[in-house]
Amino acid sequence: MKRLSRRQGVGGLLALAGWAAGRPLRAQAPPVNLNWAELYGPFTLGASPKPARVSVITPRLADNGLSVPLSVRVDSPMSALDHVRRILLLSNRNPRPVIAEFEFGPWSGKAEVATRVRLNGSQEVMALVQTSDGQWWQGTAEVEVTESACLDAS
Repeated sequence: MKRLSRRQGVGGLLALAGWAAGRPLRAQAPPVNLNWAELYGPFTLGASPKPARVSVITPRLADNGLSVPLSVRVDSPMSALDHVRRILLLSNRNPRPVIAEFEFGPWSGKAEVATRVRLNGSQEVMALVQTSDGQWWQGTAEVEVTESACLDAS
């Protein structure tokens, strides 16, 4: 077996690096901006949620989409007759658009949630709220993400 000279070895490594640099990395599908009505339609059975009573609080700028703080507050008396049943967090750009779902009842005291979410780039996040009388409410917040998360749907 013939040994390579140092010059041949370095030249081979440089050629390999040049070849690898010219190859495209794993292609990423561009994020899809789904229509909000398509996202909330299966939950609301086609009804449009009213844009009131729901506050979505999140930083306007997130350095990393892997862990973005988000809280939701709903103006509700949380009584036996008038309370929040559930809160859904939706994203129109994530591979899995339903981020989280929380259930409530009159015993909850407050209709508030604080969590961290993963976001696939800059987008609008929606909190969809169902009340005990069957009405749907919604609130949204814009988030600018400098480094995306959710790079694949697996």
